[in-house]
Amino acid sequence: MLITHDTRCALDTVVDLVNTAPESDTTPDGLPDVAALRVFVREHQVSEVGALTEVDLAAVRRIRARFAAVFAAPDARGAAGLINELIAAAGTTPRLTDHDGYDWHVHYFAPGASVADHLAADCGMALAFFVVAGEQERLRRCEAPDCRHAFVDLSRNRSRRYCDSRTCGNRLHVAAYRARRKEAEAAG
Repeated sequence: MLITHDTRCALDTVVDLVNTAPESDTTPDGLPDVAALRVFVREHQVSEVGALTEVDLAAVRRIRARFAAVFAAPDARGAAGLINELIAAAGTTPRLTDHDGYDWHVHYFAPGASVADHLAADCGMALAFFVVAGEQERLRRCEAPDCRHAFVDLSRNRSRRYCDSRTCGNRLHVAAYRARRKEAEAAG
């Protein structure tokens, strides 16, 4: 599957956005205030965003929950329905642009759109490309028992199971190895 630069950026943004949600009642929200939203927008180079307010923060949190539902969708039809709702509500207006040193690419958000509509349009379209390509199953949640982070499996054989193989995957492999050794020692 060919993934353009802007689609990859949108995928990284939507994954990071979904992963800002608290995983339980005891974990903090990754977007606790407008200042954190400003940092998120700056770090993800979300273009054409004006002054941010509490209204923007609330709207971004709402679409974050909608995107989380896309990653939890059991099938392509369910994911497509959710993505269609996000994109339609954002009022997409596809247009070609070349800015900030990037070659021609497509923006899907309408000029002057709110940050939430901007994210819904651009990130929604990036996820839509996966559904269209028959690759919805690549939109996953980490299989580590204590982690539910979202990620996009871009491995060749669609075999990635953990959000980060160096943390979640490695931690589980080490735990399984230690359990096997302990079992072998008890048997021997």
